[in-house]
Amino acid sequence: MTPEELRADLTRSGLNLIGQALSIFDADLRLAVSNRQYQAMFALPDELVQPGTSFEETIRQLVHRGEYGPQDDPEAAVASRVEQARTFQPHYFERQRANGRWIAVEGAPLSQGGWITVYTDITEIKRQESLLRARSEELSEQVLDHAERLAAANRELAATNAALQEAQHVLMRTEARTRQVTEMVPAHIAHLDTDYRYTFSNRQQPMVFPGSIGDVIGSTVEEALGAQAFATLRPWIDRALAGESQVFEMTHKPSGRRIRIALTPDRIGKGAYVLSTDVSAEVQAREALSHASKRSLAAQLTSGMAHDFGNLLTIILGLQGRLAAMPLPAEAADDVQATLAAARRGAALLERLAKISGPREMSLQPVELPPLLREVVALARPSLGDGVTLGLSVELPETSLLLDPGALQDSLLNLILNANAAMAGPGHIALTASTSGEWIEITVADTGPGFSDEALIRATEPFFSTKKNQGSGLGLSMVYDQTKLVGGTMRLDNGPDGARVTLRLPRRPVTRQMVLLVEDDDMIRTDIRSQLTGLGHAVIEAASLSEAQAMTDLPGLTMILSDIQLGDGLGLDLVADRLPVVLMTSMPPGDPLRNDAPGPVLTKPFTTSSLATALAEASKDSA
Repeated sequence: MTPEELRADLTRSGLNLIGQALSIFDADLRLAVSNRQYQAMFALPDELVQPGTSFEETIRQLVHRGEYGPQDDPEAAVASRVEQARTFQPHYFERQRANGRWIAVEGAPLSQGGWITVYTDITEIKRQESLLRARSEELSEQVLDHAERLAAANRELAATNAALQEAQHVLMRTEARTRQVTEMVPAHIAHLDTDYRYTFSNRQQPMVFPGSIGDVIGSTVEEALGAQAFATLRPWIDRALAGESQVFEMTHKPSGRRIRIALTPDRIGKGAYVLSTDVSAEVQAREALSHASKRSLAAQLTSGMAHDFGNLLTIILGLQGRLAAMPLPAEAADDVQATLAAARRGAALLERLAKISGPREMSLQPVELPPLLREVVALARPSLGDGVTLGLSVELPETSLLLDPGALQDSLLNLILNANAAMAGPGHIALTASTSGEWIEITVADTGPGFSDEALIRATEPFFSTKKNQGSGLGLSMVYDQTKLVGGTMRLDNGPDGARVTLRLPRRPVTRQMVLLVEDDDMIRTDIRSQLTGLGHAVIEAASLSEAQAMTDLPGLTMILSDIQLGDGLGLDLVADRLPVVLMTSMPPGDPLRNDAPGPVLTKPFTTSSLATALAEASKDSA
């Protein structure tokens, strides 16, 4: 017996326990299910109680038997009742059958089409009513009529309640489906009342606003998102509550995400509907496209003129260098030094253009951040203007982190020197660093005039500058690119005293590993061993699968780095062991063996940065 047949059999068994006769016809006027009482009450033959029997055949049987009384035209009576069934309406009535018995008939439509009808034998109730009328001469005719009407009304009320319960059941199923669909949408869908309180939510708010509460129904926006976010949202919400649809974007400062919010007034009730979507990837793609077009221009410029321009600068620097070595009048010597400074600045600009237009790679290394930040401060202080102070505040654990030290140092020096130029006089620059969840936050803030509205929007665009022909417009763009390259974000805003730039970098703690390196090529194994030891890890080597399997229980071993395809087997066989495994291969993407790997695969040849990232992620996943 199939599961469907078993369920149908169980359904019929349950219906047979009901005292009343019951039948259900579908939208095509065919019998879907009935119970034994239905067949017994109307003495129907077996072929008329089989699923699929047409309603018309059943009615024809009952009409010709006289169930509905004498009929001048039986076929017309059948057609009339079939037509009524096609436009089925909920009903309750009582009728006396040809055999003298009374039945109550109550029917209700089904949400998926068709109807259910329940037949109750009320002969005994009718007899009691007749006896009561015949034997109770002391009761007035009016009381008896009222009693009969009340009994009929009660039965009709019961039928109505059954129809209402069915309607409520349908409504509950519809609401459950609607909630299930909304909870599958990768966005937060909600409804707010006029007190900024959530009356509906699909429970996706933490996905869009990390750190917010999930069950927000009954809470206000301020309670769910915090006072700062509510202050940003309130003017938009007020306009939506006043009847104006709103679509806008905001930055969720705790996470750095860019959120697009649509507010639609509730035209029926009071309040507004909310649709919040994380568009960070879209915004980054737009910015990347804009930057790419300008980098392409820079590449064309540098490729076309870098050689000739470099030669000219070399000649100018050589000639001016000779002049500088000669005894010259003071005024001429100053001119020579100014020419040398301008030529050197041109060479530096050419180098920066080449960097921004050329390919960029990150170089992750184990770095202790506090000493690096102190070194940045030491390098920057001699270049600061008169009366400008530079302070450092570090709240970081003294542990190594995977960072690109050169790029980070360049970025911070660029931000500090930008702040120094923006103040154009005495002031203070504050360099602070702390951890925030899975991120490191490094902030450079100054006491200058702050960013203009245009700068807040365009500052990361290549060649955009507010320095009036004194800047290349490449500094913040390079900082932005270097930060994005390591998986971080950059935020520009104005603090209480001036401009503020915050870099958020992924916090990748360096855990010193004892790595079992499994590689059957001696030269490749030697090269990868150098990469691992350069990252500070201890290494044990194996040249085959069998050799590696004999070493996986060595004391202190914490990780396995293995080629997928070994001379005597597959590195995939090591995945079942207790240790985290990072796999590597020179096979192209899409190869079946690569597809069998349980996680990301390093493609040979790989950089030390890629290796460091893979080991850190594997260590994090196994923690």
